[in-house]
Amino acid sequence: MSLINTTYDVIVVGGGHAGSEAAAAAANMGAHTLLITMNLQNIAQMSCNPAMGGIAKGQIVREIDALGGYSAIVTDKTAIQFKMLNKSKGPAMWSPRAQSDRMQFAEAWRTMLEQTDNLDFYQDSVNGLLFDGNKIIGVKTVLGLEIKSKTVVVTAGTFLNGLIHIGDKSFGGGRAGEGASRGITEDLVAKGFESGRMKTGTPPRVDGRSLDYSKMTEQPGDEYTEKFSYLPITKKLTKQRSCWLTYTNPKVHDLLREGFERSPMFNGRIKSTGPRYCPSVEDKVNRFATKERHQIFVEPEGWTTCEMYVNGFSTSLPEDIQDKAIRSIEGFENVKFFRYGYAIEYDYFPPTQLTHSLETKLIKNLFFAGQINGTTGYEEAAAQGLMAGVNAALKVQEKDAFILKRNEAYIGVLIDDLITKGTEEPYRMFTSRAEYRTLLRQDNADLRLTPKAFELGLASKERMDRVLMKQEKTDLLINFLKETSVKKEEINPILESKNLALVNQSMKLFKIAARPQLSFSDFKNIQKLSVFIEEQNIDSEIIEQAEIHLKYSGYIEKEKNNADKLNRLENVTIPSKFDYQKVKSLSYEAREKLSKIQPTSISQASRISGVSPSDISVLLVYMGR
Repeated sequence: MSLINTTYDVIVVGGGHAGSEAAAAAANMGAHTLLITMNLQNIAQMSCNPAMGGIAKGQIVREIDALGGYSAIVTDKTAIQFKMLNKSKGPAMWSPRAQSDRMQFAEAWRTMLEQTDNLDFYQDSVNGLLFDGNKIIGVKTVLGLEIKSKTVVVTAGTFLNGLIHIGDKSFGGGRAGEGASRGITEDLVAKGFESGRMKTGTPPRVDGRSLDYSKMTEQPGDEYTEKFSYLPITKKLTKQRSCWLTYTNPKVHDLLREGFERSPMFNGRIKSTGPRYCPSVEDKVNRFATKERHQIFVEPEGWTTCEMYVNGFSTSLPEDIQDKAIRSIEGFENVKFFRYGYAIEYDYFPPTQLTHSLETKLIKNLFFAGQINGTTGYEEAAAQGLMAGVNAALKVQEKDAFILKRNEAYIGVLIDDLITKGTEEPYRMFTSRAEYRTLLRQDNADLRLTPKAFELGLASKERMDRVLMKQEKTDLLINFLKETSVKKEEINPILESKNLALVNQSMKLFKIAARPQLSFSDFKNIQKLSVFIEEQNIDSEIIEQAEIHLKYSGYIEKEKNNADKLNRLENVTIPSKFDYQKVKSLSYEAREKLSKIQPTSISQASRISGVSPSDISVLLVYMGR
């Protein structure tokens, strides 16, 4: 079958995290899919730090897995360290994070994609898009091919007119050693799209053999490791590699300041906005001038390589300044560089130009995912890629779009934030962005999302059966705790060991287990419970679900009620292309913002910056409520 004479269901442009998840999702939905990327050796390359997950990001990876995506499985297969962050806080804040072997990660991704039915690959650079009026019909490549498709998902990462900066040097590129992509931005702007520029950066990579770890603090993984994927095909780590912690100091800061005049960040050569929550080291020194030190994490790039990632030292300063400054960090006195840090500027398209399905408003059947939408981070990109891939496939199948609400997933929060509020700086997910984070925990992503993915045909029957079993056994354990009484003679020794008030009568296990000072591990010697757990083959995952339910059921119920109230406004739809200018009772700012974003519901309209509660009241009256 000739590439040129084939009309694909879905073409995915770009093979990063967004493109890989998009291609896998579309193909698994039954769509004949083509993944076009500049270099097939760099599929799902970890361009920046070799890690997945973290605060809120770990929840996203779990959600991707629950929906049938590949990121969690690949992370588990290639992990070299695992940590559950925020374990001292409530379960809504628990966030898994894993260091990965960079080379194994890309290899595992490619292997999984090559084993995916309905997915073809082609190595070339897309330099243009094919349109038929306001509909996309394919792509053009540097080699002159025109490849037709019913839908196109653009996941170009940092490659759109990418420009790399090191000191006073600048050159075109999408990342170190790879060229920029030209032509797509120009085609889209000609069609009426608004574009902008953003910046991100990366730190030096150094030779671990040249570092003195005796001057650093070891950062090992968790003693009892977990994993990302809910499937049993991946295993928990039994051995791990440590990271290391050291700090900058006033001498380092003084040496960095020597390069400020030659820094593209300060001399005006970089005009775009960088990530607020992951600033370069020179930006930190400049903005927090009174702070005497900043953390530097030394992270291994894999099991066997000596290459180390210097997390916290992202920079675009000249090479000589990078060299001098880093040698003044404890443990780096004799450092050898593998490569210097750099900044990169690239094109993005403000995401208010998209619908909730990630389809563009201006061009039908064209979807955007990843950094093209103004986000930063592998996890945010992968989530968008999965959703764009699913919705491209559904569009071909003439089915309704798959949209997640804010109370259903962090992915829903991410996409709603982007298309409703837009972003003028690289968007990063945090738990604080989710108003229903007690509902959106990392432990229950499968219970929330796998049934939806199974209906789509994206999650396997095996995955769905495991979710049903998890729910069934959780309910079974909760009911046992509610119905089973234990004598005070069994309870009081436990309470006494915790310096808690004793009881003077038998009590239901449910009531005792709900106490915040106690955990399930405290009840291991209560015979009725231990026998029940063994007989019913209840594992630690089920126990965790039950314990969270016991301790936080009040908070969870309250959030569910709040979500239900707001979801009623989701059902108050606004006609497409509604003329807000004729509603004179609306404020001028509200008319302007609503006309630009064209929300699909009253609920979405209420989240637009500049639209006040009184404007929402006016709309509700106008819509007949």
